[in-house]
Amino acid sequence: MATSGHIVVDVGTDEDASAGQPPIAPVPYRLSFTDLSYTVRTRGGRLASLLSRARASTDSPSPSTTRALLNGISGEAREGELFAVMGASGSGKSTLVDSLAGRIERESLRGTVTLNDEALHGRRLRAISAYVMQDDLLYPMLTVRETLMYAAEFRLSRALSPARKRERVDALIDQLGLASAADTVIGDEGHRGVSGGERRRVSIGTDIIHDPILLFLDEPTSGLDSASAFMVVQVLLDIARSGSVVVMTIHQPSARILGILGRLLLLSRGRTVYAGTPAGLIPFFHEFGKPIPENENPAEFALDTIRELERQPDGAALLADFNARWQADHRIIETVNTMPLEVAISESVCRGKLVAGTVTGTASSVPTYANPLTVEVWVLIKRSFINTRRMPELFGMRLGTIMLTGLILATIFLRLDDTPKGVQERLGFFAMGMSTMFYVCADALPVFVQERHIYLRETAHNSYRRLSYVLANSVVSFPPLVILSLAFAVTTFFAVGLAGGGASFAFFALIILASLWAGSGFVTFLSAVVPHVMVGYTVVVAILAYFLLFSGFFINRDRIPNYWIWFHYISLVKYPYQAVLQNEFGDASRCFARGVQMFEGTPIAGMTEAVKLKVLGAISATLGTNMTAATCVVTGADVLRQQAVTDLGKWMCLLVTAAFGFFFRALFYVVLLVGSKNKRK
Repeated sequence: MATSGHIVVDVGTDEDASAGQPPIAPVPYRLSFTDLSYTVRTRGGRLASLLSRARASTDSPSPSTTRALLNGISGEAREGELFAVMGASGSGKSTLVDSLAGRIERESLRGTVTLNDEALHGRRLRAISAYVMQDDLLYPMLTVRETLMYAAEFRLSRALSPARKRERVDALIDQLGLASAADTVIGDEGHRGVSGGERRRVSIGTDIIHDPILLFLDEPTSGLDSASAFMVVQVLLDIARSGSVVVMTIHQPSARILGILGRLLLLSRGRTVYAGTPAGLIPFFHEFGKPIPENENPAEFALDTIRELERQPDGAALLADFNARWQADHRIIETVNTMPLEVAISESVCRGKLVAGTVTGTASSVPTYANPLTVEVWVLIKRSFINTRRMPELFGMRLGTIMLTGLILATIFLRLDDTPKGVQERLGFFAMGMSTMFYVCADALPVFVQERHIYLRETAHNSYRRLSYVLANSVVSFPPLVILSLAFAVTTFFAVGLAGGGASFAFFALIILASLWAGSGFVTFLSAVVPHVMVGYTVVVAILAYFLLFSGFFINRDRIPNYWIWFHYISLVKYPYQAVLQNEFGDASRCFARGVQMFEGTPIAGMTEAVKLKVLGAISATLGTNMTAATCVVTGADVLRQQAVTDLGKWMCLLVTAAFGFFFRALFYVVLLVGSKNKRK
């Protein structure tokens, strides 16, 4: 059993307890929940829908389409001890913790949750609590110290100096037992890093950097070996003894872990089947008629018994009813001295909790965000830059892809001449080149898909604003686009033989940059809408194919049916394609067909040169002009009119393309704003 002693970890204060003085009594907290019920609608199949309609037509009652995940759950957790929720899969463990942590919409949850007899919700709950998800959601190429330091920069008050924040991080590293791994990267499947137990403790550390009063954890020992799991639970006990209320779900704890838990709550199909201390399991199951063998882990026996009863009709309900009677017969009335919540929070803050040394009055005085927008953006930029800089192979693959594509295009369309065939080949080069810019951007799709859960975890408790994330994401993604655009322009512009000199080259590089900017914004927006990588790739490829189809290359703008013309104007490929055409063919004095060259692509092209000259003479006589073999008959302006790209100038096309990049990033922000509530309905 856990000892009843309490210690206070007062990190971030300048005053140390004098040697020999008795420890300061912890601030008393009691998290109580009464009659919590949560029901969700079940999704019936087609057969269920038909049966429902049939019953409706015969006025018979329809089958229930709801399922109770929680059914009248009550209990309480206190500071200084670990409160563990156990049960088989689907028993409602995570749902209960979510309801206590405010991750379920209040309109959907029945019952009350109070801290020191005062309701918990909204800003106050977010300010004093932290939630640790089951998965370790961390940036793989940051070290343990860097990960915790960035968490400190997000969560700790800007009033704290950098030195004080480093002190908090160092103290937390010691508390979590991570000193030996402090300068080791987290790692992932492709990079060796810390162990699973260390990664789990780092994940916990990022959420308790501000020393919260309430700490909720979903399966903190999942996937760990026995020794690592025990170490994690010991860390959680230290956190509880520092004056925090710790509530966690746990699956089949070992006997050692069971011995340091304070209170247990066992669930089965949304109902309480046991509530009490670990030691109480033995008399409970003895009175139920299933005594626990002497050498068996009581927790494992309890879970096995619950699973066995769940396979029987109303078996779990029998245990739940027995628990209600047993609790009534063995209820011990305890007098718990608590203080008003605001007073308790104020006292905890003075001791260094919540904001680690910032002495403010109450929870209501704690700002929604610890830092201003500019600080958040800068910290996000630094963190993302360091993480990506340590994986140069990712950018190397992007650069290699775009340079290889440019090299292939440059060698295929090498030194195009100023002939009608050269015009058609230029059109093909521009269409391929501009559409390639958008397809290359598809590699941005997995970025937010992989970071989504990190973002959700960090914004759930207001580590930073959603706008800060969008701005930082845009800033970090821009410099690589500049390098990629220059690489493609240098590889292709001169080799293909595009005209215009330095000014034309500069515009060509700018329109490529704008295309990459618009494409990355479009893909980033889709990554927020479609959270699955493979589905996202399918959607991106399909939409970009439609954009190319309606860009004006395959069919001119003036030939597109009226009912499809709207798609032409929303095509991302249209504007850069039109811009590069005007950049190349904008010189009205440049000639692309002289004399008999006008017959290319017609039946006359197969005749002898003498015949062509006679036909040209006949045309001259008919028109009353003197057309010779050197007479220019098709200029750059004629090419633009033939391609129907005269509605917008090249600079306007550049602006529209760049504006698309900003537009899609604004949509990305809107999706994050309305679609990332971190709450169940």
